[in-house]
Amino acid sequence: MPAVSPLPPLSAPIADDVAELPPVRQQARSRWIPVRWAELPGWSEDALHEAWNAWLKSCERPGPVFAALCPDVRLLSLASREQQQRWMMQRLQPYRIEPLSGAAGDGLLTAYYEPVLQASRQRQGEFDVPLYRPPERLAARKPWFTRKEMETLPEAKAALRGQEIAWLADPVDALLLQIQGSGRLQMREPDGQQRMVRLAYAATNDQPYGSVGRWLLDQQQVREASWPSIRNWVTLNPQRVNEMLWSNPRTVFFREEPLSEFDSSFGPRGAQGVPLTPGRSIAVDPGSIPYGTPVWLSTSGPVLKLQRLVLAQDTGSAIVGAVRADYFVGWGDQAGEIAGRLKQPLQLWALWPKP
Repeated sequence: MPAVSPLPPLSAPIADDVAELPPVRQQARSRWIPVRWAELPGWSEDALHEAWNAWLKSCERPGPVFAALCPDVRLLSLASREQQQRWMMQRLQPYRIEPLSGAAGDGLLTAYYEPVLQASRQRQGEFDVPLYRPPERLAARKPWFTRKEMETLPEAKAALRGQEIAWLADPVDALLLQIQGSGRLQMREPDGQQRMVRLAYAATNDQPYGSVGRWLLDQQQVREASWPSIRNWVTLNPQRVNEMLWSNPRTVFFREEPLSEFDSSFGPRGAQGVPLTPGRSIAVDPGSIPYGTPVWLSTSGPVLKLQRLVLAQDTGSAIVGAVRADYFVGWGDQAGEIAGRLKQPLQLWALWPKP
């Protein structure tokens, strides 16, 4: 096993304040401004070991830039916080992420999670809302049928017949699952047994995404586009649910994955191809931040105050821009409560290997 890079003695400070800073780096959709470690808010306070689990996951599929650091990352998984911090300061350079225009101002942080839902393997009783695997000829037609067409056109319904993975009782739950991109189902099997499975993102119908919250706001039906507001509107307007759902033409198709006890400790696989870690994985615009990059995140608002190390391990259709991130908060109702309300200013710093 390769030896970990020599660490400076804990009593010897790293001369961060006098070292010459490298030049500005430019990505496809952002520019990175080199800064001192002291400029990272809360840098001396984060529980780095909590992020190390996410970093170890990134090292399962590292990009070429970070692969050389992974032997050290693995050996430092049991090191003290001070050792981890000093190694990072020795091997990495922080860069403040800005838009290409260099315009001042904060970015935007939202959050996502895995819903945990009751489901049935067969259509029965109240379980009459299907979740589909990708139809066989999905690639032959782009874009594929819209959400409305899938429910109304005989041709689309025929193409989906037999592709049902599971059935839910609530069409809004199905929409929520599609927007989040994955979820956990307490599945009732035909023999009456129940087991927990994961549905992971497999494909979309290639239609544009339409926000049902935005549609309700434009219709002046709600005052805020939160999930509690949306559900309350649905309760009061059951006859208009399809109208709301069809305002979003996009549908997500899923694949089923077993959920072992070990797998249940992590989230679904993100775009990097590794399982997400609650509270330490973010979705980013890969044109701004490459997958696998350790990132320092700072946000303060009514829902969360965070100053911590996270890993860029996922992306999403709505995650576009230089200083834009979606924070993975975990699974279940409590995570859903945070994800449904989080929309706060954001600052990001990429931590990039020194030459």
